Amino acid sequence: MLNVQEQAWMQEVVGKITTKMAWVSEKSKTKIPYTTIEGTHDNRIVDNPTGTDTDGICWWTNGFWGGMMWLMHHETGDEKYREIAEFSETELDRCFEDYYGLHHDVGFMWLPTSVANYRVTKSPESRKRALHAANLLAGRFNLAGGFIRAWNDLEGCDTRGWAIIDCMFNIPLLYWASEETGDPRFKQIAMKHADTAMTAFVRPDGSVNHIVEFDPFNGGVVKTYGGQGYEEGSSWTRGQTWALYGFMMSYIHTGKEEYLQTAKRVANYFIANIPADGVIPVDFRQPKEPKLEDDTAAAIAACGLIEIAKVVGEYEKPLYLDAAITLLKTLDARSDWTENSDCILQYGSGAYHVASHHHAIIYGDYYFMEAIFKLKGNDLYLW
Repeated sequence: MLNVQEQAWMQEVVGKITTKMAWVSEKSKTKIPYTTIEGTHDNRIVDNPTGTDTDGICWWTNGFWGGMMWLMHHETGDEKYREIAEFSETELDRCFEDYYGLHHDVGFMWLPTSVANYRVTKSPESRKRALHAANLLAGRFNLAGGFIRAWNDLEGCDTRGWAIIDCMFNIPLLYWASEETGDPRFKQIAMKHADTAMTAFVRPDGSVNHIVEFDPFNGGVVKTYGGQGYEEGSSWTRGQTWALYGFMMSYIHTGKEEYLQTAKRVANYFIANIPADGVIPVDFRQPKEPKLEDDTAAAIAACGLIEIAKVVGEYEKPLYLDAAITLLKTLDARSDWTENSDCILQYGSGAYHVASHHHAIIYGDYYFMEAIFKLKGNDLYLW
C-alpha cells in the first residue's frame, strides 16, 4: 500500500510511538488518563477515575487508555501492556455497580478493554463484562424510532428522543455480541440504528448532523441540533469522522453495501474540505476566526479512510489512502515526541463552544496509533 518513502516514514513513527509509550505507560499504569490539565501549560495527563459518575470512572473515554495498551501489547509482545490494560478494565467494573453514569457510550468503554482482552486472551471474565455492556446498550433501543437513545435525562431538557452520530462507534459492541453468542438480536438492533442514521444523520452532500431528536413514541425526526459543532446545520468535523469510520465498521461486520457507500459519501465530503495545510478545524463551516482546530478528528478520519482504501477498487484506493497519509503526516509534524508531554497529539478540541481548545485528549492518541499500525499492516482491530 505504501511506497518506499512512505514505508520509511511509517516505520519511523512506529519507533517514536514505541519509545514514547514505553515511559508514558509507566507513569500512568495505575491511571485512566483523559486529557492534559485544561487552561494551563501542564502537559501531564489527568487521571479520570476520581470524581462524580459523569466526570470520573464512568466517563465515556475511559476505554481508550486500555485500548492503547492492547495496541502496544500487540505491537511489542511486552506483557506489561497487557497488565496495564487489565488494570483499566477491572477499574471499569465500578461503572456497572454505579449504573447511573452509563449511557450509549458503553461501546467506547468496553470494546477497547474487555472485547480486546477476550479476543487476545479468551478471558471468560472479559467476555462476561463485554456481554453485560452489550445488553445495556441493546436496552437503549427505541422501537418506534429505530434508534439507540443517547445520554440519560438532562435537567430542564427532554432527551428521550435524542440520538447522536457518535453511537456508530458503539454499535460494533452489538455486532460482536451477535458474533460471539450466535444471537441475532444484537446485530438486528445495530443495523436498525445504522439504517436510521443513514437517512436521519447523513445529508445529501455527505455532511453529518451531530444530534437528531426523534419522536420517542411514534418515531420520525422532530429536529436536529448543532451539538458540539458551530451551529445547527454546520459540519462538526469529529462528527463527520464518527460517521466516516462508523459506517465502515458496520460494513466490516455486515457486508451491507449501503454502509460502504455511505462511508464513501462522508469520506468524499471530508476529503474535499481538508484545508491546504492539512490541519482539520473543529467545524468545516465555522468562522475563519478564531482558527479553532481538532487533531483528534484528523486521526479518526485517517483510520476510516485506510479501511475504505482496503475494500475499494484499484483506481479508488489512492483517493482515500493518500488523504489518510496526508492527515497523519500533518499530525506527526504537530505532535510532541519529547518527554515534555505525556501525550502525542497536542491540538484536540472537545467541541466548538467550550472554553478550552488545543490540548491533548486521550482518544486523539489512540486513533493516531491505530491509524499508524493500520498502515504497517498488522494492526489489532478492536472495533
